[in-house]
Order: sequence, then C-alpha cells, then structure tokens
Amino acid sequence: MASDPKTLQEAILYFADPKNCREYLVARRWPNGVECPRCGGKNVKFSEKFNRWQCGSHHELRQFTLKTGTIFNESPIGLDKWLLTMWQVINCKNGVSSYEIAKAIGVTQKSAWFMLHRLREVMHPASAPKLSGEIECDETFVGGKVSNMHKSRKRKMQMRSQKGDNKTVVLGLLERDGRVRAAVAPSRHRHEVHSNIAANVEAGANLYTDEFVSYDNLPTEFAREFINKLEGYVKGRVHVNGMENFWSLLKRTLKGTYVSVDPVHLQAYVDEQVFRFNSRKNENDEKINDGERFSMAVTQIVDKRLTWNELTGKEGVPRPTA
Repeated sequence: MASDPKTLQEAILYFADPKNCREYLVARRWPNGVECPRCGGKNVKFSEKFNRWQCGSHHELRQFTLKTGTIFNESPIGLDKWLLTMWQVINCKNGVSSYEIAKAIGVTQKSAWFMLHRLREVMHPASAPKLSGEIECDETFVGGKVSNMHKSRKRKMQMRSQKGDNKTVVLGLLERDGRVRAAVAPSRHRHEVHSNIAANVEAGANLYTDEFVSYDNLPTEFAREFINKLEGYVKGRVHVNGMENFWSLLKRTLKGTYVSVDPVHLQAYVDEQVFRFNSRKNENDEKINDGERFSMAVTQIVDKRLTWNELTGKEGVPRPTA
C-alpha cells in the first residue's frame, strides 16, 4: 500500500486509485481482518471483479462492500469523491460549502449538501468521560441580522426580535487546555444552564463563568468563580477567553462559509466545529497533522446512518424548529 496521505494534494492522488481506497478503509474498519458486517463472521471471500465480499455463512444479504453499514451506505457516489469530500470537511478550519464541493467533485449542490450532512454524523461526539478540572462555561447567540434578510422574512423576524427569540442559544463548556462541548439549547435560562453542566461536568470541578445570573446557585459539588466583564476580562486563572475563542471559530465558519444555517440543522454544524477543535492534538497532547485527523475520523464511519427523509424531516421524529 502506498504511503498514507498527509496533505490534500497527496489525498487527491492517493484516493484516485480504488485499490488505495479499499486498503485504507479496510485497515481502519477491520484491523483484525475483514468481517461480515451482518453476522461478524470472518469466512469471507473477496471478488476483485465486482469489488465486494461474500460471506460464507448462510444468511440473507451475504454480499457486502466497504460502504455497507457505514455512513456511505447505498450511496451511488464513488469512494474517491466521498473520501476527498471527507478530507476537506475534516481538515478545513472554517469548513467547506456544498457549492465548493459540488464544483470540486462534479456533483450537484443538493448531493454535496447531503454528503456534508452525512459526514457531520461521523463528527458527532461519541460518548466520552465528563469534563473535569478547570472548566470554562459560557453561552452565545447564533443567528443572522434582521437588516440583512429578505423583505419576505424581515417582518416576521422583526416581530420575533421584539420577543427576544430571533436567535438560537448555544451553551459551551471548555476543559482548560482540553476538550470542548457545545449544545444548542431552547434558552439560556437557569435550568437549561444547570442541566447542561450536570450532564457534562464531573462533580468537584472548578467552574469559571462570567457574571450572568443563570450560573448563580449551582449545586454545591461545583466550585464557581466568575469574572465581571464590566471590570475586566481576566482575574488570575478566572476567565472564559478559551470559550470565547471557540465561539469566534464557530461564528467565522457559520458566517463566512455556510452563510445561512437553519436552526434545525445548527447542532450538526456545531458538532463539526467541536470535532475539529477537539482533534487538534492526540492523547499525548501532541499536535496532529491532517492525515492523522482524517484517519481518526475514518474509524468512526461504521454504524452511522442518515437518510434524506430524516435530514429533511420527512420521516421519523419531527426535527426541532429551534
């Protein structure tokens, strides 16, 4: 197998070869040998002609490909285009728009938009230990300016603005020099803020916040110190500058690349930025390159599923409107 790619140029050349695509994914999906995704059996036979395997066990749907059981499942788009798109969305600091992807790989903008949303399922945070130690807590608002909207929406949004609900709240928690977690919330009222902290932070952590009242009266298992931003932004180790830095990265992505994000899909875009932020370093706190970050993401493609009807709210549980 050729040397694994470390740059976009290397990735374009590398994944243009179907054999490289196959060997790269097999090594990460089945490090102990190819297994049937339906029964887990290793008695499988590969057909070079049809680029698929057949399981030796007797059950339905014995044939399978690299896409079977992954986020690429049932997609007619080739793995060369999928992996190139994945490389860009994983590694581009400010994300990549569906229009750019459509132009780069030769698909429609609608297909590129669907591809990007499927890949964001891969970037959705997996279950992980709660944050601990010193934690910065902050919240932000996401939404476009009413003055920039089309007149057909402007009046409606102006009415919402009078009620204070024209923007979407995102709650954030940052482990000092570590991981970040961010979640779209219905509001920044006290019960929402407290519930988010309880679900994501270990008891005994030191919480650093601003003076916002929703952080008052936290449970006694958390020690809270706050900074009054009218007096200054830093007081020793007490500040939320790390969380503010994450918000600036997120908003640069939303305003500069994606431009107009529906609140229904906002959590997916937040998860995308969280993944890139949390994958800057490895477990040994060493900076990783684009190839290593991409390899990390590829190991998470299995058992992820997002259909067009689910994405557009045409089946399953109705998607939230805020």
